[in-house]
Amino acid sequence: MLTIRSLRVQFGRQPILHGIEATALPGRITVVIGPNGSGKSTLLRALAGDIPWQGQIALDGADMARLKPWELAARRAVLPQSLTLAFPFTVAEVVRLGLTAGPHANRADLIPRALAAVGLPGHAGRLYQELSGGQQARVQLARVRVQVWEPVLDGRPSWMLLDEPVAALDIGQQIAVIRLLRDFADAGGGVVMVLHDLNLAAMVADEIWLMHEGKLVAAGDPATVIGGPALAQVYDCPIRANFLPPPEATFVLPHTLWVRPEHPMPP
Repeated sequence: MLTIRSLRVQFGRQPILHGIEATALPGRITVVIGPNGSGKSTLLRALAGDIPWQGQIALDGADMARLKPWELAARRAVLPQSLTLAFPFTVAEVVRLGLTAGPHANRADLIPRALAAVGLPGHAGRLYQELSGGQQARVQLARVRVQVWEPVLDGRPSWMLLDEPVAALDIGQQIAVIRLLRDFADAGGGVVMVLHDLNLAAMVADEIWLMHEGKLVAAGDPATVIGGPALAQVYDCPIRANFLPPPEATFVLPHTLWVRPEHPMPP
């Protein structure tokens, strides 16, 4: 369980996160949504231990501030929003970084398996810089995957913390990545990820956290958060949540008709 209590982040004199209280459960996918500048990426960086914070973050009961870097690396893997590599690494070398950080340093056999899982079999010898943006994103996901290969290790869940993991991918690749994450969660691992696509969030999430101006303003299942009044207020946009018949699915439609002059936006 990933427990957040009174989490605050401040850069200089500028407060970014304000007293976040939340809990993410293993075996589930938690999706963080919110407009640009709402604090989503900052929250993920704090959960990863990459930036200073105040308050408490507990990883399965262990105070994260007391965990050593190697202990954190064995229990959670992080995919940042963007990552630039200046040196000519091969794909295999990039994925191997996950092995070095995690508890499977001698498991080189995991590299081709992880690449196959993200749809890149046979790419191990390619130069990372020669790949497309979408292919590079999948290589980074393979790196994350090998770092926490077992969804449950020594009786404790492993965690993936992902910032926009499918932003550069086409729809088929998005579905493949979501299946990988769902399999990881179904096997007992925990996933917390940031998404901008509200419909994808509604489709994927077991729980959604809605952020605005550094605060967590709503949390719950997709139907509750997507269908609640806070969504339109936070995005400052008329939004209608729709529900398909069983098996129930939630999806979002912005009221784009109202941008036409003959259909003025209601007050």
